[in-house]
Amino acid sequence: MAERPIRLLIADDHPIVRDGIRGMFAGDPGFEVLAEAADGAQAVDLARALDPDVILMDLRMPNMDGVTAIRELARLGITARVLVLTTYDTDKDVLPAVEAGATGYLLKDTQRDDLVRAVRTAARGEAVLSPSVATRLLGQVRAPAEPLSARELEILDLVAQGTTNREVAARLFISEATVKSHLLHIYTKLGVNDRAAAVAVAFRRGLLDLERD
Repeated sequence: MAERPIRLLIADDHPIVRDGIRGMFAGDPGFEVLAEAADGAQAVDLARALDPDVILMDLRMPNMDGVTAIRELARLGITARVLVLTTYDTDKDVLPAVEAGATGYLLKDTQRDDLVRAVRTAARGEAVLSPSVATRLLGQVRAPAEPLSARELEILDLVAQGTTNREVAARLFISEATVKSHLLHIYTKLGVNDRAAAVAVAFRRGLLDLERD
């Protein structure tokens, strides 16, 4: 009795990329492409409706990005394995995707045979990473991020409460330039680029208390 083909959902905001990925699996009886999504929100809706085995997920898409979609899939209890397929392999892309629950992370220059093997591996629930991504993750393990100082945590907590840089400076009796300097150090340590991302990562890592009086 023949094995059931691995059911795929492709999520990417570029039609040409989706066509190219679909073409890689066309004619292979081991795979069935169920549908294509142009953004993360559509990917979540299609995953709920079609129950794919593996979702090939881009990261940077409109409406809902890939990491947010991965988190939403997990929240909904959708069991599809997510294999990130993207152009980006920076820490600020890789780590959030892996932390959100991605089973694998590949770059779009991956060869067809390697991608097919990766999808089969992901469908079994096994992790699969491109060499550059694996190196980055190993680097994070071997050289963990420098912890935030007490002052940086204090500033980040105020930022999480919606406080502006000027208001933070006034509360802590420091200059606004000093606040900005602290924020830049916080961004570097957390591997993010802005206030919202810093707060999100801090809550996820338990650096900030969700329960406030």
